[in-house]
Amino acid sequence: MITGVNHITLSVRNLEESITFYTDVLSFRLLAKWTKGAYLATGDIWLALILDKKVRESPLPEYTHIALTVSIEDFPVLSQRIQKSGATIWQENKSKGASLYFLDPNDHKLEIHASDLDTRIQTAKAHPWEGLDFFV
Repeated sequence: MITGVNHITLSVRNLEESITFYTDVLSFRLLAKWTKGAYLATGDIWLALILDKKVRESPLPEYTHIALTVSIEDFPVLSQRIQKSGATIWQENKSKGASLYFLDPNDHKLEIHASDLDTRIQTAKAHPWEGLDFFV
């Protein structure tokens, strides 16, 4: 049985720039670094950055992204820090709860989100969208 996400691995074009973004902007802790990669962590998230010459040159066109949890109290400060970093905002927030959708230096789509699944389900029950069925 799956019990959680073990780790996330992201390919990067520039390891130093990526480490700086994840540590200085998103407050990940650098745990280990080698010539072609690094391990970082925040909360229960283990992030591996791997130097890869085949990293795409633009964001993927689809909606796929990684959403990171942030408290509502920390959201304004972190959101401002991300925007001041020059990160590209790839979508405006249209969902319930505070969210900021941005790109990392390698065009990976990320989101900081100050809400949880229970809140999302309750909001959807109150305002269901087309074809919505619940199984919980």
